[in-house]
Amino acid sequence: MKQFYLALLLSLGLSSGLFAQNPYQIKGIVADTTSSSRLHNATISILNAKDSTLYKFTRAAANGTFSIPTMKKGNFILLLTYPNYVDYVAPFALDSANLSVDFKVISMNSKAQLLNEIIVKGKAAAIKIKGDTTEFNAASYTIQPNDKVEDLLKKLPGIQVDKDGKITAQGKTVPKVLVDGEEFFGDDPTLVTKNLRADMVDKVQLFEKKSDQAAFTGVDDGQNTQTINIKLKEDKKNGYFGKVDAGIGSDGFYQGQAMFNKFKAKQKFSLYGTTSNTNKTGLAWGDSDRFGGGGGDMQFIDGGMMVSFGGGGDEMESWGGQYDGEGIPRANNGGAHYDTKWNKDKESINVNYKIGSLSVKANKNTINQNTLPERMLNTNEDKLTDNYMFRQKVDATYQIKLDTTSNLKIMIDGTLKNNETSSNFNSIATRGDNSLSNKSTRDLSNNGDEQTFNISAFYTKKLKKAGRNYSIKIAQMVNEKDNEGYLKAKNEFFSPIGQLDSIKNTDQFKLNKLRSNSFSSNITYAEPFSKKLSLLLNYGFGLNNSNADKRSYNTSAPGKYDLLDPLFSNDFEATQITNQGGAVFNYKSNKTTLNWGTKINAVSFDQSEAYSNTRYKRSFLNWIPQASYQYRMSQQKSLRLNYYGYTSQPSLTQLQPVRVNDDPLNITLGNTDLKPSYSSSFSISYNSYKVLTNQSIYISGSYGFVNNQIINNTITDDAGKTISQSINLRDKTPVNYNLFVDLGRKINVLDTYFGLNFSMNGSTNYSYINSKLNETNTNNYSASINLSKSKEKKYEIQFYGGPSYRTQNLSLRQNSNNDGWSFRGSGSFAIFFPGKIQLKSDAQYTYNGKTQSLNSSFSQVIWNSSLTKSFFKGENLKMSITGNDLLNQNRGFDRNASENMITQTSYSTIRRYFMYSITWDFNKMGGVSKN
Repeated sequence: MKQFYLALLLSLGLSSGLFAQNPYQIKGIVADTTSSSRLHNATISILNAKDSTLYKFTRAAANGTFSIPTMKKGNFILLLTYPNYVDYVAPFALDSANLSVDFKVISMNSKAQLLNEIIVKGKAAAIKIKGDTTEFNAASYTIQPNDKVEDLLKKLPGIQVDKDGKITAQGKTVPKVLVDGEEFFGDDPTLVTKNLRADMVDKVQLFEKKSDQAAFTGVDDGQNTQTINIKLKEDKKNGYFGKVDAGIGSDGFYQGQAMFNKFKAKQKFSLYGTTSNTNKTGLAWGDSDRFGGGGGDMQFIDGGMMVSFGGGGDEMESWGGQYDGEGIPRANNGGAHYDTKWNKDKESINVNYKIGSLSVKANKNTINQNTLPERMLNTNEDKLTDNYMFRQKVDATYQIKLDTTSNLKIMIDGTLKNNETSSNFNSIATRGDNSLSNKSTRDLSNNGDEQTFNISAFYTKKLKKAGRNYSIKIAQMVNEKDNEGYLKAKNEFFSPIGQLDSIKNTDQFKLNKLRSNSFSSNITYAEPFSKKLSLLLNYGFGLNNSNADKRSYNTSAPGKYDLLDPLFSNDFEATQITNQGGAVFNYKSNKTTLNWGTKINAVSFDQSEAYSNTRYKRSFLNWIPQASYQYRMSQQKSLRLNYYGYTSQPSLTQLQPVRVNDDPLNITLGNTDLKPSYSSSFSISYNSYKVLTNQSIYISGSYGFVNNQIINNTITDDAGKTISQSINLRDKTPVNYNLFVDLGRKINVLDTYFGLNFSMNGSTNYSYINSKLNETNTNNYSASINLSKSKEKKYEIQFYGGPSYRTQNLSLRQNSNNDGWSFRGSGSFAIFFPGKIQLKSDAQYTYNGKTQSLNSSFSQVIWNSSLTKSFFKGENLKMSITGNDLLNQNRGFDRNASENMITQTSYSTIRRYFMYSITWDFNKMGGVSKN
């Protein structure tokens, strides 16, 4: 039948050509590069250059020749394809001066030789779009000797890397970087980007990683993570490489790191160690949420509930072990990684071990202006913190292909943590007439241990009928926390005329024990109705048992804490049972993929509290519809639409909060009458890349709204005490939207990449302030350009930045708004001088203009520079002097205005210093030593 349609198309084309007397034609011969054998039946397609639509096609004859004699005048693209060979693409034009084009012998390369490169006049395409994946060809971008993956990423269109190594791609943060599809030291991207060599990279793939079950079934479950996968060159998978770096600086700053990697075929082994107080060698502990390092309230996830009993304003347990720029960090980290495949790639294992400590001392000043409907309250607070955390973590993933139709994946991980924290608060609050409202002094200390263990298994099975399959996933999580500490506080309250009214002293010992044990499972079954249409059914069961024993003891004598305070003691036990079922239809054709369906989630929750002798039960039903549509116009162009709806249940703190007195000026009340809210989210994305012009376009947008949203009702009295309670919003619908556009193109005349992006986002939110409804409308608009130009061993120039404009209006503060301009920009250059001397410099500029709410502007320039001398032929030994924050403008300052609050913070942070360092890169890959 295919031959019939082909013959019909050719005959129609020939007939039209005869009647038109068209003189234009092309011809050529298709052959294998290595053997010169002719490729019989190769497909020859002629595309219109303007829009890449198909104009004509034919197949090569038995001797590899082809000829299309009835062409029209114009610009075209020749596309040759053959099974297991790399596509060949070449532009050509037919006009009065070129009536005929003879391509002569076109040599096609096998995929085994060139690793799936697209040939454009003998040069690989810089970008290739494969469905939802954007693939960058590393060979198309200039790198310098001993560059790391981070340096390569900075050159890729649509990707930005900030000074701390944080990656943003297509407007989204990238929390995960893989190596050949495998995790490398868990989820810490900087361990890959700052240590792997750029010259080892073959391709860089950008995509949204789906959950294991979604990837198997092809149906999106909403669990997507923006991910970069680094594909290594085949000849870089054998040998060893690494680096040793040591530096000593002014004002007591230092940094050092060592990393060793050995790759052998399908095995990877790595060791690393870092120490610093500069935040330059990576302080991320990227698996904090995955391995129980996150915070703490009981929350409903996807209609269910995750129980941990922390949070609720409990400041004694609030430090998670992350560095956010406040204070001076002292970090020591190390780890090991091993992964391999064996048994004809049927089995594989990936193991990571990490150990580290982080200590941070900081001081911070916060000034708040709280504008209430009838008065104003100003607060000035000083905070001193001294935090320390020690952590160990191990995780392993084992995968086995049981037979040709079934696979099993087992994941295990465990974390041990110890933290010691202390905080001192001193605050004073005044009214609008400058009379005293309250004074507060608090000292909090805490020592805690935490253990987390997770295990999961994922089994997939393909049945005899094509498209029929099922999968089973089960998971178990155990988490234990033991904390003890002291709270000492003195709070003074003043009358409206500023006279002392009352004093509240607190001196307590806190003992907290939290236990959580959860089991979850999910089964999917796919039934095909035809080659294009199938139905996916799923059922999930979950069980969670948790206990939180939090005791407060008062003193019977100085230093003797033996009197239990039942008011601020809690002994919770909670059991949750979840049942979830769903049905999703999946339609897939050559260019179109369509999913639509829904899930129903039934949750039963039973909680008891021993000290108050109360019991709370709750049962609810959640509806979770979803739909997605993807249309692939061509290999380099795709459009995607998504809808996702979900129910959000109120959290434990909102329903029945854990009673805490860490901050008596801020009290949270429960509301057992809360109803769930329902969110709807629509999104669209478009991706396109033109090979010949090296032009990329990415557009994404989203719109969402919430019905029956849970919002805050805060009441602040004249003494400055704030009581918060959650309530459901009636007769109003909060909305949010987002638009992101990224355009990029190589300007061949200037040999420069030019990028332009525009973003717009906004929201309408509501809250009650002293029982009055406040509506906050916020809109942000920004535009930026990206320029990069480089020449190997000569120079590199990069710039990224642009202006932003924000509007924010509050219904309760109509005489003042937060509208204003801002600008963010960063630039860098590198110059390579004779004698292997290199000068590098980079700067980040920040400007926030004044607004009606914030009556002064803020600007700063963070300028860093380094001078490096390299030694040896491979330039693998370097000595350098680096200046950090040369203008000494990193003042540790921030400000913002939201709802009725204007906040200004200043804090200690890393400022100007000079670092003298020596770096040795060693590399013996593919059997060739570069030392």
